[in-house]
Amino acid sequence: MSLLQIVFRSLRQHLLSTLITSFSIALACGLLMSVWVVKEQARRNFTEVDSGFDGVFGAKGSKLQLVLNSIFHLEASPGNLTWEQYELIANDKRRVKTAVPIAVGDNYRGYRIVGVTKSLFDVEYQVGKKFEVQSGGYVFRSDKKQAVVGSFVAERLGMSIGDKFHPYHGLIFDEKEKHAEIYVVSGIMKPTNTPADRVIWIPIKGLQNMSGHSVETSSDVSAVLVKLQGNTHGMMMNQEYNFQGDVMTFAWPIAKIVAQLFNKIAPVEMVLSGVAVLVAFVAAGSILASIYNTMNQRRRDIAIFRALGARRRTVFSVLILEATGIATFGALAGFIVYFVIMSTASWYIRSETGIVLDPFEPQWVMVWAPLFMQCLGALAGVVPAAKAYGADVAENLIPNA
Repeated sequence: MSLLQIVFRSLRQHLLSTLITSFSIALACGLLMSVWVVKEQARRNFTEVDSGFDGVFGAKGSKLQLVLNSIFHLEASPGNLTWEQYELIANDKRRVKTAVPIAVGDNYRGYRIVGVTKSLFDVEYQVGKKFEVQSGGYVFRSDKKQAVVGSFVAERLGMSIGDKFHPYHGLIFDEKEKHAEIYVVSGIMKPTNTPADRVIWIPIKGLQNMSGHSVETSSDVSAVLVKLQGNTHGMMMNQEYNFQGDVMTFAWPIAKIVAQLFNKIAPVEMVLSGVAVLVAFVAAGSILASIYNTMNQRRRDIAIFRALGARRRTVFSVLILEATGIATFGALAGFIVYFVIMSTASWYIRSETGIVLDPFEPQWVMVWAPLFMQCLGALAGVVPAAKAYGADVAENLIPNA
């Protein structure tokens, strides 16, 4: 009988403890992979988001708040710019290729309504890809109460072309804050896997002049999204508006601004990673406990095995392989746990931010985490293996030993 056959027979003989221990390894391995993948993909997808723009102009204040509000639609607006300030930016043709004003302040069932000009739909958010509506629909007319609904919003709220809805005041849904205006869905945006999927887009004049909004600020904009003629212009404008001016804030480059957010939460990431590794060690300890606690039952079997000619190192190897086998089964099952966690996490992150995580994207953690668990399993088997190695054969062959 080969070593592997002996190992499999032992695992079957202690099936319940094998399954329980493998399950703890699976949870640890799945959690370890999930934490790493969410951390890496979230950082990359946020900092490299396909917005189609290079920078954002807004009221004087936090650059990060400005980007989160205008690109990710997560924060409140730090303030407004006048329509004249927008035109000043848009008319800077030497440095600004495209300037798209946006206005925020309303929602429908918790999803933001963003006022924008039709020029948004001429912007490429990726090379060769523009914000487009699905077949059967069309981009709103600037003088009509029409809306283009993001694909995720349409999916979640069951909205389709021709549907009518009332906007609600504020960024948080409150049934008491319903506006009198009625908007008609003119189109559903094609999925972009960007935060734009979580937004309802309407003509900017419609949002500015919505009932209940201040007349004094009816021509103001919340931000201006810009695509520059070149990166050198970004450096010049950053110096001009952020260091020499005190009227507007220019958030550029977007990726660098978003990276500040992840730098702030880096300690939290480290804690989560540390917890995941700690869980892995605890799971490895369960292997040690599982095998060690069965040693009293195994003493006679090991003694008979030795009496039949097995060497000490053979017995040692059997227990190391058994511990490694439990860890291997658990690591493989860990991929099931990983996909369950990632499916839930990716759904939640997409619904809250519009950022899409891909559970099936190959990551190095999918290689080293299972190997790490196998190594921990093998190390956990050393203690019971050493005990078996030093066991006295004659003493353990006694029937009541």
